[in-house]
Parts: sequence; C-alpha cells; structure tokens
Amino acid sequence: MTLTATGRRRFRPSTALGLLFAAVLLVVASCAARSNVVPAGYPNPAPVTGDAHSHDPSMVKTGDGTYYLYSTHNLVEMRSSSNRAAFTRVGSAFSGPLSWPAPLGLTTTDIWAPDVSFHNGIYWMFYAVSSFGSNNSAIGLATSVSGAPNSWQDKGLVYRSTSSSDYNAIDPNLLVDSSGKWWLAFGSFWSGVKLIELDPLTGKQLGSNPTRYDLASRPDPDAEEAPYIWESGGWFYLFVSWDHCCQGPASDYRTMVGRSRTVTGGYVDKGGTAMTAGGGSEVLASHGGVHGPGGESVLHDAAGDQLVYHWYDDSTDNPCQCELGLDQLGVDGDGWPFIH
Repeated sequence: MTLTATGRRRFRPSTALGLLFAAVLLVVASCAARSNVVPAGYPNPAPVTGDAHSHDPSMVKTGDGTYYLYSTHNLVEMRSSSNRAAFTRVGSAFSGPLSWPAPLGLTTTDIWAPDVSFHNGIYWMFYAVSSFGSNNSAIGLATSVSGAPNSWQDKGLVYRSTSSSDYNAIDPNLLVDSSGKWWLAFGSFWSGVKLIELDPLTGKQLGSNPTRYDLASRPDPDAEEAPYIWESGGWFYLFVSWDHCCQGPASDYRTMVGRSRTVTGGYVDKGGTAMTAGGGSEVLASHGGVHGPGGESVLHDAAGDQLVYHWYDDSTDNPCQCELGLDQLGVDGDGWPFIH
C-alpha cells in the first residue's frame, strides 16, 4: 500500500506534540474459550500467505465459507480467503467515489477503518472519511447482501465531528448487544472514545437517545483510538489501541482493554482504574519482530473468536504496509481477555 496525502490521520494538531506526530506520518463474543492458564509473553501472529497487507482490518466469514478481509484505503480494500490463511486481493468494496463527503470537505475515495458485521440477513459496513491531521471527520454506512467487492450500497452520513468538536468521528465499531440494542463506538485522540445508540432499522443514531457517552480517554494528546467492544460472559470488553501507528517498525501501537457490566460504562482495567481516567490493561504489544500491533477487531468464527489486527515487521520501509495479525482470543479465570 502507499501512504496517501490523507494518510493516517489520528494526531491532534492542537499541541506541539500532535504537530510533530503529524509530520512523522507524512514521510469479540461469548463463544470465546475460557481458560485459567495465560501463556507467558505474546504469541506470534498466525502465519498467513498471499496479499494480506491491511490497515485497520475487519473480517467476516460468509455463508459459503469465504472470508472477506476489509481494510483502510482505496475505496475499502478487500481480500478473500477460503481458509483464513492464504489471502488474495479481490478489489474494493465500492466501485467508485462516494458522493456525500465532498461538500463537507472530506475525501471521497480514501476510506478508513471499515467495520463489517452481519445482522438481519445484511452485511453492515461503518467506515470513516476525514482530512489529514483534523477532526473534520465523519462516519458513514453502507450495506450489502453478499459482502462481496463492488456490492456495497452507500447509505450516507451517520455521525460527524467538525474542527470545533472536542472528539473525532472516525474508527467506528458496531456492537449489537445480547439484548438486541445497537451501539456505535468511535474515536481517535482529542477527548477519546465515544458511544452512541443506533436505530436497528436505519443504522443511524436512535432519535430517542441523543446521548454521546464517554468511554475512554487519556492525558493530552489522548493517544488512543480504534475502539472495539466485545461482549462475553456477562462483560463488555472495550479494546483500544494506544500510542502511535504508521511508523513502520518504529510504531509503538499496542492493544489495551477494560471491562464493564454495562455497554455505556464505566470501563475499568485490572487495577480498577477507569478508562476515562487513563486506565487500560495491555493485551498485546510489540514483541520480537512484531511491531505496533493494533487497529484491532474481532472475528467470530466456529473455531473460536479471533483478535484481528495489523502489525509491522522488521523489513518494511513503507509506513502503510502492515501485516495481518490473527490470534485466538480467550478469557482467563478472572474474566480478562488474553491471546493464545
């Protein structure tokens, strides 16, 4: 992949540190296995072959057994696999530029952080469009009956932020909870991770609940993003990516988690620190030749839930050429997620 002019867009430009980061950038479900044994250290990602380079990966398995992998850039890049191990680039989700973002000053082709899931016989994709180094951003929605390339029908704007907002409307994640309610988590830097309730019929914000909930934040510049909420065993687990991606092997991205009994919070880490007060427990970080693992999502599969993420190896000199990470996701005897 090639780093575009919009590139990765996370860093808050309102501080000197945020400006420095921007300059650098320019060059899981109840079927998880429970175990009392947590392996020492972090396992290496499951081996994959073919073209599996993917930023912000989201993966689904269709009814015919095909795995589709969706990722940032190029009208949502798509890859397919029959076995979750060998991947082939198969095109893009959209056949042409989107129409609605341009009047808002947003990109129409460089689409970020797709979140894809299957509900009510339809594949739902929430995605982000933005402008580099800015929180003039928006989340859109598209649907498909097959999930295949060029099959997606854009439904337009779901939620947005502007330069006067204290949040950034990117990195969407849909959760349909066990009671049937629909929720959308999102956020990157600024004031952290947010949540709104959606209407299951439209995929847009529920008119009777205009609340924007605060789920997680850190001290300025609040280097966290890519929320994913996984419901398992009576808990809601909030995964987020801390620190900085997109710097090749120098990336210090890492995957953190907190938990709550209610989807709206409050989420706390293993030490009891609220995620709204900078809390978070590490699930996965750089180790060996694996650098900057993050941008995580969860694939619900018959073999068990998988943590899906991107990472960099030692050989890459392209800050946008990530590798695909897949690890089995489990929950230990104390009710905390781990990978194995």
